[in-house]
Amino acid sequence: MPGFGRQNYLDRSHGYDISYIRFNNTNCALAGRNSNQEIMTIHFVVHDEADSVGVVVVEGIKAGDSLTGWIMDQDKTITCKAANDIPIGHKLAIKPLQANDTAIKYGVDIGRIVAPVAAGEHVHVHNLKTKRW
Repeated sequence: MPGFGRQNYLDRSHGYDISYIRFNNTNCALAGRNSNQEIMTIHFVVHDEADSVGVVVVEGIKAGDSLTGWIMDQDKTITCKAANDIPIGHKLAIKPLQANDTAIKYGVDIGRIVAPVAAGEHVHVHNLKTKRW
């Protein structure tokens, strides 16, 4: 999406108006507006509270940042502190994971944890491997 742009997604079942906003290709935000018209920034999304990872939906997450996540199926928010810098689109552990645990994203088994991961840590190829081979 070059330059300025905005894409909206209205989730009427949960009362959120979620907007993905890009300014000069650098700053992104995913903001929710609940039925009380309060605006909150959502840093990561999780489909179900049984998931073990969420997906970062904003740019610029730095270690130590306080993050808010939206669990879509249960329509609740959760918070955690980022343990590492995490790029947009990458995974974030929302609960502690041990070696050989299964990582669940969007309700689906996405692989095996190969090194302990604390809540708030970046989950990627250095600590998650596929079970396919």
